[in-house]
Amino acid sequence: MKREADRVWRSLVNRVMDQLDDWKRRVTEATGMPFSRVRILRRLSDAPLTLSALAEAASIDAPAATVAVNELEKRGYVVRQPHPTNGRMKLVSLTSKGREIVAVEASVGKHAPPAIASLSAQDLRVLARIVDLLEADDH
Repeated sequence: MKREADRVWRSLVNRVMDQLDDWKRRVTEATGMPFSRVRILRRLSDAPLTLSALAEAASIDAPAATVAVNELEKRGYVVRQPHPTNGRMKLVSLTSKGREIVAVEASVGKHAPPAIASLSAQDLRVLARIVDLLEADDH
C-alpha cells in the first residue's frame, strides 16, 4: 500500500510541477522579468517586509534577497524605507510600478490542465472529494 501511495504521490507532484513550469514561463513572458523576481514582488503585495522577512517568505537566503531587492529597486519596482520602530532596519515595499507587475502576474491564468479539464463531472467530483480530504488532513 505504501509503495502505491508513493507512486501516486510522485506522479501527482510531477504533473503539478510540469503545469507550474508552464505557468511560470507564461508569467515571465507577460512581465518580461525572471519569475524569481516576480515572486519577490508578490511576497511584498500584502505589506512591506524587512529583508530578512522577505528572504524567509521567498525561501531564499539573505544575500540572495539583497541582490534581488537591489535589482528591483534599480528598476523602480520597490523602495526601501526606514522601519518605524527599529532604526537599524529597512522595510521593502512595492511601488506603483511593482504593483503593476504583481497585477500582470495575477492575470496570467492558473487554469486546469487539459488532463483535468477533460475529466467527466463524476470523475471531477471524486477528485474534488479526494483533494478536500487531503486538505482537511493538513489542518
